Amino acid sequence: MVSLGLEDKVVLVTGGNRGIGAATVALLEQLGAKVAYTHRSDRINPHGMAIAADVTDPATMEQVVEKIEQTLGSIYGVVANAGITRDNFFPKQTTSDWDAVIDTNLKGVYHTLMPVIPKMYERGEGSLVCISSISGERGNVGQTNYAASKAGLIGLTKTLALEAARYGVRANVVAPGFIDTDMLQSVPDKVKQRILSEVPLRRFGKPEEVAWAVAFLLSPIASSYVTGTVLRVNGACHT
Repeated sequence: MVSLGLEDKVVLVTGGNRGIGAATVALLEQLGAKVAYTHRSDRINPHGMAIAADVTDPATMEQVVEKIEQTLGSIYGVVANAGITRDNFFPKQTTSDWDAVIDTNLKGVYHTLMPVIPKMYERGEGSLVCISSISGERGNVGQTNYAASKAGLIGLTKTLALEAARYGVRANVVAPGFIDTDMLQSVPDKVKQRILSEVPLRRFGKPEEVAWAVAFLLSPIASSYVTGTVLRVNGACHT
């Protein structure tokens, strides 16, 4: 396995028990990182250290960070991946649909990063990778709440990159296209075929392909001069 300089680096992945998160945890562990991940469901990833936690609860996320640093050491990297959908056409979306998605996908990142970033600043190093979506860049029918949360995540990360640079901390975004996860499997076949027709590579992405993009951006070797960028993993399905 190629070295990306992640050996013994402590990394927190939110939503690391399925899909892109699970693939990221597994890959980072293979690359030698010490990985902890949060989860809310009963599905457990055999890789990494599992911590049951809800990213919408700031007190819980403070406890998560404390537990990781006591058990594994100082956190070098964070992969803000936890996310949910509550899809519907805009007139049919309820306030609870909107709030649930924003609370998890956007505010949850705030709650995750807030206990970590001051410590990174003190140590003078760190790498943050936020998982956005193609929906956050080009929009997607039935996903006004999800697209808003993922677009907001891009703005948050780009601004954080500007603020954190003087402290030696980098912040980047991975924006996956249509990836073969549980979320995609719930889409009707007719809709999936329409989506595929828009992807020049004519296939859905694999979670592992997104995980490699994350590993690249976390790496203190491969991406040491990369910050404030959006890395698209979408098979040329551009906006």
